Amino acid sequence: MSGFDLAARLELLAARDALRVCRVREGQQGPTLWRNAEPLADFCSNDYLGLASHPEVIDALTEGARRYGVGSGAAHLVSGHCDVHEALEEELAQFTGHEAALLFSSGYMANMGAISALMSEGGRLFQDRLNHASLLDGGRLSAVRQQRYPHLDVDALESLLARSDDAPRLIVTDGVFSMDGDIAPLPALVAAAARHHAWLMVDDAHGLGVLGAAGAGTLQHFGLAPSSVQVQVGTLGKALGTSGAFVAGSRELIRYLMQKARTFMFTTAMPPAIAMATRASLRLAAIEQWRRDALSQHIALFRAEAENLGLTLLPSYTPIQGIVLGDNQRALSASDALARKGYWVVAIRPPTVPEGTARLRITLSAAHAPEQITGLVHALAECLAGNAP
Repeated sequence: MSGFDLAARLELLAARDALRVCRVREGQQGPTLWRNAEPLADFCSNDYLGLASHPEVIDALTEGARRYGVGSGAAHLVSGHCDVHEALEEELAQFTGHEAALLFSSGYMANMGAISALMSEGGRLFQDRLNHASLLDGGRLSAVRQQRYPHLDVDALESLLARSDDAPRLIVTDGVFSMDGDIAPLPALVAAAARHHAWLMVDDAHGLGVLGAAGAGTLQHFGLAPSSVQVQVGTLGKALGTSGAFVAGSRELIRYLMQKARTFMFTTAMPPAIAMATRASLRLAAIEQWRRDALSQHIALFRAEAENLGLTLLPSYTPIQGIVLGDNQRALSASDALARKGYWVVAIRPPTVPEGTARLRITLSAAHAPEQITGLVHALAECLAGNAP
């Protein structure tokens, strides 16, 4: 009788220090979390603007559940699409400057759905080598040839484009790369796409709410018109502090995705209460510029303190700050040592990052106190000094 030897597979992962477990936390999302009744300063969350536990967002969620119930009951195309979903889509389109937007239940589903829908009738797909797994999986689902160009290398991309045929071509990139924290060279990508008559899709999960004069994301950060990219994806569970995602673009794009994006068509709609909470957090993100200002100050403080103590950081000026340690066990040991000092920083290991680049991924929030940041940097210096290779 044949079967799957899962025990052996798990033993192999454990031997490579690649086994993953969920560590249980308690209490509200915020700059401090609780584990086993002990407080830990949280430097792992993507709640960049500190909105996940904002009283107005919580009140909107509560009112939404009271008004609509908990679940939506069906897919958007059946009976699950409520007036609050429609209102949120219109507000997200306005916030990003696009004609229309379409809600998805998660960022993973938005990326897979958009890519597979656009490539459903063939074409050529070009992806940055460090794109998020959801973008790469969207390419796999589409079953077209997927070519990955070296990270941020627009010249290499143009060489691939020049050698491709006249089939529809889609370039896909993260706006802010989730593990390195660096920003895609969007002006050069926009120009390359135009020269080769290709479409450009930007996953702005980690740029939305954070970058740009009004928080509209990576495009606004570079002063690019929203129409300079054909597809912009944003998630709601990071800077906006709720859950779900959206794709924004032309009305024609959105109508097409409604027909062809399987991850939109065949799943239950986002709970209306979440949509109502997101409308509240989107309003706060738009009007409370002090949150982005505070976040920028925290990033500068972290990097300055780290430099003073001789820590080597990845070249990022976003809330994602990485320290590459290389070895899985070294990253795990550093994470455990930080937890003993009162700081929650999870070790990131392959396949989330390339082999040999295990790291500490530190994320900053407007909700952090400056003393939490300086305390973390000193704890990092102590832990890494005692954890040298």
